Amino acid sequence: MSETTIKIHTDTKSGLDMFREYKNESYDEVIKKVMYIAKTARTDPKLSKEAIASIDKARKRMKEGNFITEAEAKKRLGF
Repeated sequence: MSETTIKIHTDTKSGLDMFREYKNESYDEVIKKVMYIAKTARTDPKLSKEAIASIDKARKRMKEGNFITEAEAKKRLGF
């Protein structure tokens, strides 16, 4: 996979941060998620609302501390 660097404004980065579901989620993942939602909004508006609701639910759960760390997940899965 090749990589590239892009310039974005600080406020754009802050906006992308609001779409993160977990601390270490890459900007590539966030951008792909936002693109998926935008494409789905055109083809299936109901599904895009479900995706947004899922993101909001996950963010709320994380703010409440209701999640497991990557290390805990690896331990549970035996990695």
